[in-house]
Amino acid sequence: MTINPALTWETTVGLYLDGVYIGKTQGSVFDVVEVERIEVLRGPQGTLYGRNTLAGGINIVSKAPSGELGGYAKAGVGNYGAKTLAASLSLPAIGNVRVNLAARSETRDGWVDVNAGSIATSSVDALGDIDRTAFRAAVDVDLSDRLTLAYRFDFSEADQAATHSQLHRLDADFMLPILGFVSTEREDSASVDGPSFEKSEVSGHSLTFDLDLSETLSFKSITAFRDLTWSDGLDLDGTPLDVAHTQRYSDYESFSQELQILGGSGNLNFVAGAYLFNDDGFTDNPQRFFGVFGPFGSIFVSRYGFETQAVALFAQIDYDLSEALTLTAGLRYTDEQKEIERELGNAGQPRTISAGTQADTSFDDLTPTLSLSYDLSDSVSAYLRYAEGFKSGGFNGEAQTLAETLRPYSSESVRSIEAGVKGLWFDNRLRASAAVFRNEHSDMQLSVFTAEGAAGSSVRNAGEAVIQGIEVEGMLNVTEDIRVRASYGYLDSEYDKFLDCGGAADVANNRAFPHAPESSLSLSLEAALFRGSWGQLDVIIDHSHISDYYLYPYPIVADTNPACAASALAPATEVGDYGLTDLRLLLSDVRFGENTSFSASLWVQNLGDEEYRANMIDFGPAFASLTPAYYGLPRTYGVDLVVRW
Repeated sequence: MTINPALTWETTVGLYLDGVYIGKTQGSVFDVVEVERIEVLRGPQGTLYGRNTLAGGINIVSKAPSGELGGYAKAGVGNYGAKTLAASLSLPAIGNVRVNLAARSETRDGWVDVNAGSIATSSVDALGDIDRTAFRAAVDVDLSDRLTLAYRFDFSEADQAATHSQLHRLDADFMLPILGFVSTEREDSASVDGPSFEKSEVSGHSLTFDLDLSETLSFKSITAFRDLTWSDGLDLDGTPLDVAHTQRYSDYESFSQELQILGGSGNLNFVAGAYLFNDDGFTDNPQRFFGVFGPFGSIFVSRYGFETQAVALFAQIDYDLSEALTLTAGLRYTDEQKEIERELGNAGQPRTISAGTQADTSFDDLTPTLSLSYDLSDSVSAYLRYAEGFKSGGFNGEAQTLAETLRPYSSESVRSIEAGVKGLWFDNRLRASAAVFRNEHSDMQLSVFTAEGAAGSSVRNAGEAVIQGIEVEGMLNVTEDIRVRASYGYLDSEYDKFLDCGGAADVANNRAFPHAPESSLSLSLEAALFRGSWGQLDVIIDHSHISDYYLYPYPIVADTNPACAASALAPATEVGDYGLTDLRLLLSDVRFGENTSFSASLWVQNLGDEEYRANMIDFGPAFASLTPAYYGLPRTYGVDLVVRW
């Protein structure tokens, strides 16, 4: 759904690291070292996971220390000067203490060269590079036979150039000086002016206690603190002329505490708990526009700070009604307080929104879950699930007017019903699942980029919408050496109600549904080319295809209602359908001695060198419909070598 990088904007899919909520888009940009598995939970997860899980949750689970001496070292090289180094070391247990340390470093030159002979000075030689490092420490301690402590620390740092904002569209004669830079094909060189950078430091600490109270009852406590420092600078017009520049300097931190009681007896299993979440942040967002036109240029001061305090109580039970039929029921209550502070104005002039302007509000919500699962056989089961979820309301940190600053937008809620079947067939050679779902959204939150004064977004509760569809996925072991995976998703998304034009008109039939491709497909082939005493050679081919979709909830055709102001049109920023193919040739399990192995892989991503636009920003008619586009990576390839012991 709609994505807004502002720290005041809440996500639709909840991201968790070892059970710790990571609540912001910017704060989720970090490297995780030593991942054991990634759990993907589809559909509303409001009962156990809480706020901001309308579309699901993703829980990244890192590896626990083994208590035995072992580890790996990895080195990789690729085109565009790519270099990757990674290492992990598990130490022998010292008494009841187990430790794992891991680190990773990745660098790559930019794939868009900045012309040295440009008419303006740039801060970089190339755009789209990578320069990241990450570190992770894990310590597990058995404090007693019943009490275990798990500490996790992660740190990730990036210092690289920004992505190229390639000028894709422009509709105005007065912008004639930059019309020659418009291009609708992916560029590998550019002339830009001003600073272009992206820097971040992300760190997190979590402490988990697991206590067995009895054979059937346990207690868990998860305490976490996360910190983010972020800064970036963008040449939004992507040309050597001083037209549009923006920078962000953000600080953000969050604290969470979760307590759980888990148990079961006979046909009943349950979990109940309490959750506390606090966060606060501040962003300084200076902007400069139309400097190329001298006295008509503007420099904007844009700052916002915010704070959230949320508490929740939750419980869920699983009850076996029979050997084949299980009932799941749960309920969560959430209450939260939000505050905003905003400043906006043209530098050197009285502020449009005075420094110190503040507002606060509160929200609460009940999110139930009810499901039935039935074992049709020992290997096939069916289920029916009803769930509700909500996405937190709040204030728009990028508001352009005092009224927009003080007016909170409401929480978005969803009611979802899903039915499906999953199981194993043909002597367990085929694992497959299928599901149909219908999600009914109320007070849907839509973030619309605007260029009225400073570059910012307006946030509205559009009204009501229905998203329904089908998902099918499966894995087939064709032979002992060949495995095929496939998944397909179909979406039917439409508004039932969309109030726009100052709330004067219901335009549900003339508004695009953003980030909702009608179909998506993924295919994967894994084949063993050779198996021998000295190792195994496999080929892995992955292909994904996505149909066209809109980026913004703009009109599909121009509004005729006189109450509707001129607006950008959705087709102007439509992303066309595209497919990507990745290839990997893997040599693995080459043994050196009893406990040491070697593996090597040759990989290619975007094998067909597909040119596709990952995102676009339409500044709208007030800004000559200036539209920068952000392209996905061209073909990349490389070699990775790994030694394990």
